Amino acid sequence: MPDEDGYFGESVAERYDESSADMFTPEAVDPAVDLLAELAGGGRALEFGVGTGRLALPLAARGVPVHGIDMSRAMTSRLSAKPGGGAIGVTIGDFATTRVPGTFTVAYLVFNTINNLTTQDAQVDCFRNAAAHLEPGGCFVVEVGVPELRRLPPGQNAVPFRVGPTGWAFDTYDTVTQAMSSHYVTLVDGRAEYEHYPFRYVWPAELDLMARLAGLRLRDRWEGWSREPFTHESRGHVSVWEKPAG
Repeated sequence: MPDEDGYFGESVAERYDESSADMFTPEAVDPAVDLLAELAGGGRALEFGVGTGRLALPLAARGVPVHGIDMSRAMTSRLSAKPGGGAIGVTIGDFATTRVPGTFTVAYLVFNTINNLTTQDAQVDCFRNAAAHLEPGGCFVVEVGVPELRRLPPGQNAVPFRVGPTGWAFDTYDTVTQAMSSHYVTLVDGRAEYEHYPFRYVWPAELDLMARLAGLRLRDRWEGWSREPFTHESRGHVSVWEKPAG
């Protein structure tokens, strides 16, 4: 069950960097930081769900002022404790609705975190919040997976994504409500421990409509941070919506 920090409390924060180690490699981080720094130009960047600073810290090291919004004090305390963490402004709150002072040339929400908003209304609010923070001509960037519904045969609602001798993990989908959950079963000293996290999956076209409701327009969509073409076989996308100038 979630604690006062939601599903990203102390028990998750203490092992987050290690459990997501593949996302902290230069191969995963550098292309994202390259694109975000380019979009920031000479302005400021706002990260929704800043967490432990996986992207905020290297982006700030490039000379881009970064502010982050996150509900989890446990996660952001680890960001603040890292080298350079003191330079990252942090506001504790729900990134779908929390406002911070000033405007930004880029706002971004990565690593499927849009799905942590478990209602369509909250996801729409997130786009509106991003648009409200952006300067004219500024961009909102979202990295998220494409729902894996093509892997669901009739009558099945679960898709495994990790199977090993020490545990397994799978996603479950409700195709009526677009609710999904990730489930983790881990064997520790011969005993099974179970965790699950709720999400709401969202389609690229649905995100485009949310952006239009917020006054943003699609500028680019790629399969990944290295700007590979997005195709019907892509399992994820990095999308950039722009706030019209003037």
